[in-house]
Amino acid sequence: QLNRKFVNSARFFEDFNLHADGHSLVFNIRGKMFAMPNWDGSVSQLGKADGVRYKLTQWLDKKSKFITISDDQNKEAIEIHSTEYDAKIKRFDEFDIGRALEMEISPTEEKVIIANHRSELLLIDLAKKKMKVLDQSKYSRINGFSWSPDGKWVTYASADTQNTISIKLCEIKTGKVHRLTDTRFKDVNPSFDPQGKFIYFLSYREFNPVYDSMYFDLSFPKGMRPMLISLAKDTLSPFAPIPKFLHDEEVKTDAKEDKKKVKEEKNKSTEIKIDFEGIENRVIAFPMPEGKYNQIWGLKGKVLISSMPVKGSLNQNMFATEPEMGATLEYFDFEQQKSELVATNISYFKVSEKNETLAYRSGGKLRVTSVLPIDKNKPTDDKPSKKSGWIDIDRMKTSVLPAFEWQQMYTEMWRLQKEHFWDPNMCGIDWDKVYKRYQVLLVKVATRSEFSDLIWEMQGELGTSHAYELGGDYRSGPYYRQGVLGADFEYDQKTDAYKVGHIVQGDSWSEKDNSSLNRIGVNVKKGDLLLAINNQKVSKSVSPHQLLVNQANNEVMLTFSGNKKNETKDVMVKALTTDATARYREWVENNRQAVHKATNGRVGYIHVPNMGPEGYSEFHRYYFAEAEKESVIVDVRYNGGGHVSQLLLEKLSRKRIAYNINRWGAPEPYPSDSILGSVIAITNEYAGSDGDIFSHCYKIMKLGKLVGKRTWGGVVGIWPRHKMVDGSMTTQPEFSFWFVDVGWGVENYGTAP
Repeated sequence: QLNRKFVNSARFFEDFNLHADGHSLVFNIRGKMFAMPNWDGSVSQLGKADGVRYKLTQWLDKKSKFITISDDQNKEAIEIHSTEYDAKIKRFDEFDIGRALEMEISPTEEKVIIANHRSELLLIDLAKKKMKVLDQSKYSRINGFSWSPDGKWVTYASADTQNTISIKLCEIKTGKVHRLTDTRFKDVNPSFDPQGKFIYFLSYREFNPVYDSMYFDLSFPKGMRPMLISLAKDTLSPFAPIPKFLHDEEVKTDAKEDKKKVKEEKNKSTEIKIDFEGIENRVIAFPMPEGKYNQIWGLKGKVLISSMPVKGSLNQNMFATEPEMGATLEYFDFEQQKSELVATNISYFKVSEKNETLAYRSGGKLRVTSVLPIDKNKPTDDKPSKKSGWIDIDRMKTSVLPAFEWQQMYTEMWRLQKEHFWDPNMCGIDWDKVYKRYQVLLVKVATRSEFSDLIWEMQGELGTSHAYELGGDYRSGPYYRQGVLGADFEYDQKTDAYKVGHIVQGDSWSEKDNSSLNRIGVNVKKGDLLLAINNQKVSKSVSPHQLLVNQANNEVMLTFSGNKKNETKDVMVKALTTDATARYREWVENNRQAVHKATNGRVGYIHVPNMGPEGYSEFHRYYFAEAEKESVIVDVRYNGGGHVSQLLLEKLSRKRIAYNINRWGAPEPYPSDSILGSVIAITNEYAGSDGDIFSHCYKIMKLGKLVGKRTWGGVVGIWPRHKMVDGSMTTQPEFSFWFVDVGWGVENYGTAP
């Protein structure tokens, strides 16, 4: 595994940026830098080929210079590279930029703005070699920023409280900061209008509640609108109706005059006029529906806007190598006063510096098209070409030397802990010493799994929970998905066949969450003999599992013995990819029925498998039925943690204080969804993280008895978001939990019943 290898570039496609003229692209792929023309021509690899991670790479000029963030020498720093042969790399080690998250280059000078992990907004003058902190939020990172067309201002979104964010404007020359929107809402992702008249942004300020379809609850699943700020008080609203001429001739004459004006405006630099007095009252919403908006970017006379649909939270994959798709890209036309569709199912988009070229990413794919005019035509096919607009990402041949890559990843993982661990003193651990202790072992690492083991040992020195390293580019062996039927079989020596010992009872209405043998019309029961699968006989040496290898999600023919001697019955079923969900459902239902039987129906039962969307779903699946019992058991054994414990505790803490009496129905409790009687919680040593927190807070809130075993003891929280170049993810214990009764005492101990 130490040999050089080439990897699929599309799989490890991290980021891209367009040339100002739109004819070329620069990529970061698996931590490396590549530049190439969009559809034809050679590919240039920039910087060191191995052992360094590059990110946020962009053109610094229109010719050969690139600016990037490099972690060479165990520190992130700005570097300037060139495609010219043997050009020297210019590195700015003198600046402590932290971990750079976003970077934008001034449109007029060699200056850059960087937002980092310390929630700072940095201004760096590359020519004068000076750095200044423009602003810093003590609550959260900067939520997007943008240069003004004249390079004299930067607008950005900065958190004012834990839950509110406002748009600010900083004058580059003086460093003076002006707040443009008030502190009541969440305003994010600001960007300048190319003509300097407006600042566009997205705002969470549409409090239009939606009734929940199952519980008496209201929420704001959309709540966002695109907005703009008019910078000058005498600028007319772009949404005000403009009188239209009756005759085309007059329009044509005006069009000629407009072209002349555009030419004159192009020759003179854009001057930004800002009237700060009353500016917070010059915020206008776009005439577009509320939704979940992602990005907003101004063009001449138009604004590009992307949005995501509202969808469920189950089955999300935080370890996906590609960004989430599903966004819709449209543009709002000020002249037509309406929005038009540009593309669907995208991840995000970028526009060239001249605002003439658009590129949008869709998972691992990238398409480049024109902005002026906007190409609203769907690509004719998926093949990379100038006609379709799709880019052939695999033109870049990404070479990997594992030993060099592991060294870079080791250093980055160590540095991430140093930068994000909740205690700046690392709980008294000499973290530099830890780095040296394990670094010397890297030369002995020969496989990707050995590298993971080394990282686990290194991060284990922190002596705390939640320091994970997950996933990664492991060498893949032959993999054939095992099909399962959601049933247990027992070998029957007498018939040399397999007897059905148990059929799992999952959700009968869901094919994937139930045993395959429960399909309507199959009529197989416990004790029936399985003779063959797909006409292949089972035997002592050929088990059903063996014949179901590589059959997951396929229709398979099962042959069973019939009711009469020598009679057989063929049934068609779909093999499952897993029966874990069906077995879990059966386990919960068996527990529930056992509790009901033992208490003569007086006590209810709810199991919560984790404190994520799945656990939230399970809790509410049973809550209605079980909360009306004299008592209810809330079982958090084996709870995998998450973040919704406070929502469940809030519901469990509801006490009935009144009833709504009507003539023809049963009394309705107030507050609604409150529990009739007492609550008992069961926990064990496998309930961890937010399962720990639930168990301990349940005691603090005195909601009822907590029984079982002492919990796992890991309550230093994480925010999984840092991916390594090979797709693995490392987590940093960032949020240490303190309780009013035991302080830090739950970490590494748990909570006892």
